[in-house]
Amino acid sequence: MSRRNASRGARFAVGVAAGFTAGGVAVPGAALGAPGLHAQEMVDLPGEDRSVSPDLELVYAIGSAAAAAGWEEFTSISGIAFDGEGNLYLLDGTRREANARVVVVDQAGRLVDSFGRAGDGPGEFRAATQLVVWEDGQILVEDMMHAGYHVFSPAGEFERMVREGGGGMGFAIARRPNLRPERTGARTLIGRSRRTIQRIDMSSEDVEDRVLVEAWAPVEDDGPRSGDLEDMIREEWGFEPDLLFDALPSGGIAFSDSSAWAVKLTDPSGAVSRILRRPIRPLAVTEEMEREERERRLEAESNRTITQRGNAPPQAVLELIDNMTSLRLEAVEDMQFFPEVPVIAALRATWDGALWVQRSTEPGSDEPGPIDVVAPDGRYLGTLEAGTAALPDMPAAFGPSGLVAFIDTDEFDVPVITVWRLPPAIRLESARPPPAP
Repeated sequence: MSRRNASRGARFAVGVAAGFTAGGVAVPGAALGAPGLHAQEMVDLPGEDRSVSPDLELVYAIGSAAAAAGWEEFTSISGIAFDGEGNLYLLDGTRREANARVVVVDQAGRLVDSFGRAGDGPGEFRAATQLVVWEDGQILVEDMMHAGYHVFSPAGEFERMVREGGGGMGFAIARRPNLRPERTGARTLIGRSRRTIQRIDMSSEDVEDRVLVEAWAPVEDDGPRSGDLEDMIREEWGFEPDLLFDALPSGGIAFSDSSAWAVKLTDPSGAVSRILRRPIRPLAVTEEMEREERERRLEAESNRTITQRGNAPPQAVLELIDNMTSLRLEAVEDMQFFPEVPVIAALRATWDGALWVQRSTEPGSDEPGPIDVVAPDGRYLGTLEAGTAALPDMPAAFGPSGLVAFIDTDEFDVPVITVWRLPPAIRLESARPPPAP
């Protein structure tokens, strides 16, 4: 069994964890992960928001159906990142198809390079699903159908493949979402697998990973699963706290794993050294929220499609897919719910190490939540109101010198990318206290 025997106590641990006292947040050990957290520094941030204006300065915009240059006619942006010089890299192409390309533009939005072609060989894309760029401009493209990663030089020349273990089943799902490059000079990434955060070494022919953080598991896991299909389908829980993370310039990690406003910071070894907290109550889950969440999940599962290239899969494989779909739908029908909506919806670190912590809104809302900007030492720099013309949402990418990038679409659903510069007030390098006289 997987998590079907999860205890009721585990279900409500997050609710207890997010309780408050008159002096601020009361955070038991279970709320913030592993026991023994009294040894770490706790930093309590103010509970009242201090609004700051984004005041973003437009640097350039590229894309749209009306673009003068053909290279700006993007299809679908599935990856976006800056290098240390401020060049922007885009992974353009229909996700899980072979038509992907990498587009590179300079600090003024001028085309530097565009490369990538379909094929079965090394350096040729079959199903490019993710883009990572290191500070020096070396590029890594995850390719699900290759069961590995293409590595390109800063000049766009193919260098090598890094293979993922476990084979290359054509319709396998990428197992390492939201990969982040480390800024330490090594060819390493930070990624996650269920409730662990890993350092992933991409310097050799095969992927090597090491667990850095064992995050708090809000629901018990009964251990390894059997080979039975029914046992491989996880029990569904609504409003389960996600494991959110980003890599810090220092080599450490910032992550959130509970329903409370609590961000943990680690050193490069993965040891938690500081926990930042704000006394913001999670939203209580109502029966209506549960019903609407179940309906959303059922619709998503019903609309799920399997993309394959070449000949149709054998009948046995098609039957396996149908059985998995039926079991997933059954799991959603029987899903259970946590009593609270996690406070934190997204967590990112800027190029200079500031934390952008986006708060959740009511489930089902299309409006993005406000973004708290915090220094790693606990200095609260202010709260940005998202969902406005000045700041539509959390940036899709952060770059050096305050650069941020957003992805939107025009009236013809062609991607439009805008790059802006943050004002000094919310850039960490400008928020440091003056030196002592």
